[in-house]
Amino acid sequence: MGFVATACALLIVLTTVTHYEVLGLLSFTLPRLRIRPRVKLLVVMFAAFAAHGVEILLYGLFYYQLIHTLSLGALAGGASTLENCMYFSAETFTSLGFGDIVPTGPLRLLAGFEALNGLLLIGWSASYVYISMERFWGEDLRAAKAD
Repeated sequence: MGFVATACALLIVLTTVTHYEVLGLLSFTLPRLRIRPRVKLLVVMFAAFAAHGVEILLYGLFYYQLIHTLSLGALAGGASTLENCMYFSAETFTSLGFGDIVPTGPLRLLAGFEALNGLLLIGWSASYVYISMERFWGEDLRAAKAD
């Protein structure tokens, strides 16, 4: 259980830093881009999706390693392949929870933490998109008034 608790803490740090860096890079880069505000919003959306994809990948790789290197559980309902670990990670991170693949053993703790971490990071992305939309719509309005 100690390895899984350590993995939980490490993944929370890694995913939070990943998210922070992606959103920070966006905040620094977007004002300097000479593209339409609507296109900037698409950049924000794709960057958020990419960040979440990396975070899901990190969890999936940790599941795979904890299963195959340390024998700390399995994924019931399917073979514990890398593909299934990634699928289970995406399903858990987004709180989709189909239940067709279920963790066993100490991996259950990691799944619980991933769901909470995913919820927080998705909420962070949602608030960033909202703030970006307000900013970009304001730019659109100011540009329309200037014309």
